[in-house]
Amino acid sequence: MAPELNPRQLTGREESHLVALPSGHRLQAQAAAAFQALQDDARSAGFDLAIASSFRSYSRQLAIWNGKARGERKVHDDAGREVLVSALPGPQRLRAILRYSAIPGTSRHHWGTDLDVYDAAALPADYRLELSPAEVAPGGLFDSLHRWLDERMAAGESCGFYRPYALDRGGVAPERWHLSYAPLSVACASRVTARLLMDCWGDCPAGEEPVLLAEEIRAFLPQLMANYLAVGVDWCPAPARFA
Repeated sequence: MAPELNPRQLTGREESHLVALPSGHRLQAQAAAAFQALQDDARSAGFDLAIASSFRSYSRQLAIWNGKARGERKVHDDAGREVLVSALPGPQRLRAILRYSAIPGTSRHHWGTDLDVYDAAALPADYRLELSPAEVAPGGLFDSLHRWLDERMAAGESCGFYRPYALDRGGVAPERWHLSYAPLSVACASRVTARLLMDCWGDCPAGEEPVLLAEEIRAFLPQLMANYLAVGVDWCPAPARFA
């Protein structure tokens, strides 16, 4: 039976649900074992399946979010053009950031079930990994890996990993590199509620910076959860069996 994460684990404020992989990345134990099995399968097919990002804490997500809200970190539109977020009204700034980054407490990376991957064997020695649409597009550096993953997922042989952001539903931009371990993540997603998030944001220890754009987030929270947290019922086969 899958472990039930407590509210602090679900929102990235606690890390006791994680184990370390040989690479140093961290996931829940069941997800870690499944990923290592997928790595072995990938190696047999000629790929070096590697993790770019796995667990991400609340504090790390807060630094990313607030940096983008202040204009200190770059924000791009779908065409790859930089967006001057400081010139946008609050609600527009919010949506521009949400296209590629989650509000602290809402990231699937908090759960220890989700990770971003690439093919280390295809990475040139002097190349800086971007996790960009161009890298996973037809003919891109990691196209072959992702076509192999497509085939494994279609055959039900991807060790439980699927893509929550495979399609553009008008919220989060498509991310072919983002894999989620469905046997655990479906249940995690069902437990992230507006009340849980409000409590998380109120649980602010001394010295912690508040979440920027909080007024806009609270004003539009139900809509934001529907557009940017929900991933649709068809992102993995028969998700109800994992709930």
